[in-house]
Amino acid sequence: MKLYRTKNGFYAEEAGSCYSVETSDWAELIASPDVYQRVKASLSGSQVPPPPATELLAPIGKQEVWAAGVTYFRSRDARIEESKDAGGGTFYDRVYHAERPEIFFKATAHRVVGPNQPVRIRSDAKWSVPEPELTLLVSSTGTITGYTIGNDMSSRDIEGENPLYLPQAKVYDGSCALGPAILLSSEPLPRSTAIQLQVERSGAVVFSGETTLAELKRNPELLVSYLFRDNSFPHGALLMTGTGIVPGDDFTLAPGDKVRITIPPIGMLENQVA
Repeated sequence: MKLYRTKNGFYAEEAGSCYSVETSDWAELIASPDVYQRVKASLSGSQVPPPPATELLAPIGKQEVWAAGVTYFRSRDARIEESKDAGGGTFYDRVYHAERPEIFFKATAHRVVGPNQPVRIRSDAKWSVPEPELTLLVSSTGTITGYTIGNDMSSRDIEGENPLYLPQAKVYDGSCALGPAILLSSEPLPRSTAIQLQVERSGAVVFSGETTLAELKRNPELLVSYLFRDNSFPHGALLMTGTGIVPGDDFTLAPGDKVRITIPPIGMLENQVA
């Protein structure tokens, strides 16, 4: 079942049919460990038209967004390369092989944009990339209850200058996009699930890439367990699981670029770069 947050209410889509969801508190609903059962029970009896793409909002309420890094081999290589001149190259290799994952704060809700809303590149960055990521919906009790698509916008030159600059490279207004829906499921997605990235500039595709969850080194449940160590999330949380698609060193985003991230069971998240 897919759950949508829109300008005009909340909707659920199941087996090709769309229904209104009767609730007034989105944040409380998606923080619940039994969100699937609650949505199922709150569906209105009659079908409604699917919400237009122009009405979709980011599927977030009071939740924080966190992220995991160096979870794919490709991202490990990219982080080593970008930070080698700063002496931080070996840090990322050590994180990749360590038991403890890298987990960092990404965004509050007001910094997050939804489908068809503009993502931003930092004004003081010269090398910016999108990072397509499977994003976990985690309940207040630490249970994975659903999945959405995330774009972890990153300033690679700022992080590469010094690994301690990671918060500045990652956390700023418009640095995070989520959507278009939450796929509610207590079952993990198959490891064959594809993640696809396409960047279009002036009508032409200037970058495309694809990976699968089989390339994800860290188990999502393990990532969640570290996130919830000595940390509480009364409204639940959204956790990005890292990227396995990294454009080459000669690529940087430009204003006007269209970024499309597709995870087939969830849909496509499209944003234009402001």
